Order: sequence, then C-alpha cells, then structure tokens
Amino acid sequence: MLFKFPKSSDCNESEVTPESLYLSRRSLLSGAVAGMAFASLPRWAAAQDASRYADVEPGQAPGWFSDKLSTTRWQAVTVRDEAITPFKDATHYNNFYEFGTDKGDPAVNAGALKTQPWSVVVDGEVAKPGRYALEDFMKPYSLEERIYRLRCVEAWSMVIPWIGFPISALLKQVEPTSSAKFIRFETLQDPKSMPGQRSGFALIDWPYVEGLRLDEAMNPLAILAVGMYGRELPNQNGAPLRLVVPWKYGFKSVKSIVRISLVSEQPKTTWQSIASNEYGFYANVNPTVDHPRWTQARERRLPSSLFSPNVRETQMFNGYSDEVASLYSGMDLRKNY
Repeated sequence: MLFKFPKSSDCNESEVTPESLYLSRRSLLSGAVAGMAFASLPRWAAAQDASRYADVEPGQAPGWFSDKLSTTRWQAVTVRDEAITPFKDATHYNNFYEFGTDKGDPAVNAGALKTQPWSVVVDGEVAKPGRYALEDFMKPYSLEERIYRLRCVEAWSMVIPWIGFPISALLKQVEPTSSAKFIRFETLQDPKSMPGQRSGFALIDWPYVEGLRLDEAMNPLAILAVGMYGRELPNQNGAPLRLVVPWKYGFKSVKSIVRISLVSEQPKTTWQSIASNEYGFYANVNPTVDHPRWTQARERRLPSSLFSPNVRETQMFNGYSDEVASLYSGMDLRKNY
C-alpha cells in the first residue's frame, strides 16, 4: 500500500478555491451581508480576500480560454496562510521593460499589444516541431489553478493565483530528443506595440530570452500560464502566454512567449548577458546570496506603504524547497546563482 505524505505547498480539497469565486465577481457580492462572502472563502484565504477577488476586472477572453476555463481544475499547489495580492497591485506594479521601465508603464502602455491572433513556434531538439496558433497550441492541455508566491529580485513579492498547465505536459507532447538539455524561451519583438523596444533603454538586446534546464522544466511546479485571478492574462502580465517558475526570481518568468526551443547548450539569457555578476542563469530565490547592491534576506510583500512596509523574511527557494531542492543537489548555489 502506498502512503502519500503532503508537502508544505500541497493543497487539500477543503482549501480549494470554489470555481464560482473566480468565474464571476457577482458570486462574491451576492448575499445580503459581507459575512456571507467571507464564509464562502477557502480556508487558506484571509477575510479581506473577498473584496480582492470582487475587484478583478473583466477581460476580453478568447473563445478557447472561456471554453477551457469551465473545466479548470481549481486545485493543485496553493500557499497556506498568506493573503492573495489584490488584483490591482498584481496588474499595476510590473516589470515588463518592453512597455517601459517604470512599474506603472506596462499597465499604461500594454493595451496596444494585439494578442489575437497569436502563434507559438516550438523548434530545436524535438521530434514534433511546428508553428501553432495559440488555440491549437492549447488544445491538448487541461488548465489548472496554481496559487504561487512571486518573488522579484528587487526584493518585493506577491501571491498570485495563476491559471495554466505544467511544462512537462508540453514536453511530453513535442517529444524532446536525447540531445535536448535546456529550454530557451523567447518573447515577442514588436517595437510598434512595445514602446520599450524602441526607447533609449538600449541595455537590452531584444527579443527577451530566458531559459531552464530540462529537469527544471519537468518539475511539476513549472507552468506556462494563460490566466490569473480567474480570467485571461492581462497584457501587462504577459498575455497571452508566460512562464511561471515560482522558486526562481521573477525575471526568469518570460512573458508574451512566441518561441520555445529545445537546445543542447545552456542559452544565454537576457539579464545574464547584461550583468552576469548580478543575474545568473539559475536565479533561484536564495536569502543567503545577496544581490551586489541589496540584501535578499528580506522582501516587501505587496501591498505595502511607508507606514505599513509589510516586510518579511525570504524563504529558500521562495518556500518550495521540498519540491525543488533535489534539482540542485551537490551544486554550489553561491557559484550557480
């Protein structure tokens, strides 16, 4: 007989967010008193999460997303005893340099990005390469909700409910060859709709590139996200397809993906190319390895303010050590930062 012992990040059925909580803000507002909404929250959520979910802005979801949303598995990995970041903070405080360098620039400028139609190229060391319309790319996969911590290398953090599917499912579909050792991800290059790509911020050689080791991508925590907060991804959060690897700093989670390549050599990633002494390939959240210009031992959880900074201790691998520490067994994580 097999016995399964839960990990610290596992979600129990009693803690699963009700589907109706996401599908309509009315599901939170219906009821005569606010207490009824609070009572409908899952056990992991704080009482104030009722108002946070109620404020999720409706989006213009494509048909394939709406169809899949109704069959989404509202379970899998969650974060215990930590309130979800308000939708407005998660969508108006972003690093997405394609739309500008200020945290508010993506929300202001990303509306010009056209995400329909969208295609994704899968190539390199795979048995089944191809260019796929996004709706065809998504057909084989079931969507899941994953509530993850997001830790930026700049020492701020959020808790976000993503909607996506494991990268391992994609790899099974495209069949990597024996030569495949890494995955290279590439974002859209479109200066017409992405003002940051035509600005004077010339440090970045567009397009933005990120990568994972193949076994990292196969880890069950690593997902490709197409939604958040029960709706499709807003443009400023990486619509229509982005990477989410919650044990790594946020810059690893490349947005608006147009190419996924299986390669034999470690890809040279964007920030590694710009400043390899500050932004390594692995970029695992590690409170014992400081950034050259600031400590990584603590983080500022949003929302925060001058009078309520909301500072907390950073956890190794962002709190996902049980799931991912074995990937780096025997490695010097100071050298391989």
